[in-house]
Amino acid sequence: MSAGVDRQAVKAYLVDLQERICSGLERADGRGRFQQDRWQRPEGGGGESRVLRDGALLEQGGVNFSHVMGARMPASATQHRPELAGASFEAMGVSLVLHPHNPYLPTTHMNVRFFIADPPDAEPIWWFGGGFDLTPYYPFHDDVLHWHRVARAACPDQATYAAHKRWCDEYFFLRHRGETRGVGGLFFDDLNAWGFDACFAYQRSVGNAFLDAYLPIVERRRDQPWGERERRFQLYRRGRYVEFNLVYDRGTLFGLQSGGRTESILMSLPPLVRWEYDWHPEAGSEEARLYEGYLHPRDWLGEDAEA
Repeated sequence: MSAGVDRQAVKAYLVDLQERICSGLERADGRGRFQQDRWQRPEGGGGESRVLRDGALLEQGGVNFSHVMGARMPASATQHRPELAGASFEAMGVSLVLHPHNPYLPTTHMNVRFFIADPPDAEPIWWFGGGFDLTPYYPFHDDVLHWHRVARAACPDQATYAAHKRWCDEYFFLRHRGETRGVGGLFFDDLNAWGFDACFAYQRSVGNAFLDAYLPIVERRRDQPWGERERRFQLYRRGRYVEFNLVYDRGTLFGLQSGGRTESILMSLPPLVRWEYDWHPEAGSEEARLYEGYLHPRDWLGEDAEA
């Protein structure tokens, strides 16, 4: 399965992707600049974290590149592949999370990654994973349609979009709340069945599509006025983001279990957040419309009516 695998090409793409996304986000923000922080991991490898704080657009955003290796796969990576327990590994990826100031702008996440494991007395095993998803606080149907149209265009065919959209809906689901984290997008993991070239091409397509998916939403909503009510709701809903990342997210678990850099792993968390006991939105409000129409899986591109 390792024949034809070009891990250096994957790394070169990921390093370039981080640079292109950071440049695009700095242009969109207009004021903020990413702080660059290179780090080394004692067990092997390292990376570069880039964080933008208190920009004109972003309250906080992080775009991380990591390339780590180790003598034993972390438990989070072998949960679905027990045969790899005890294997050495190499993992690389770009991961980003953006938390805008304006509550009418959604939080968003993107990740593309590559793993290769070397089991004792066996051929190396590799796979790709990644995707992107959108977490709005106030729902705009046109924004969600645009997001999913770009996601579908990034896929090689409709069947892949349908499968990876469904996987995203299922993965980014808070079981203890009975709701999705947002309106989904794409999620895939353990991808190697198409062969290295086709899998790598798909990873590039997803990574390259992110700015096309997100920046038009930014331009539509960035100047929309907001006040204390919207801010309080945004901070309350950010709590769901924290809950998911700390309870369910496999990437967070992998980073912590593999001895990754804690500051880089937890940069995905919002800078400010609040919880409120047993809160419910007012009937008929925009906040209620989010709960009623946008926090459960929907066939967005197969529907014409607005929620």
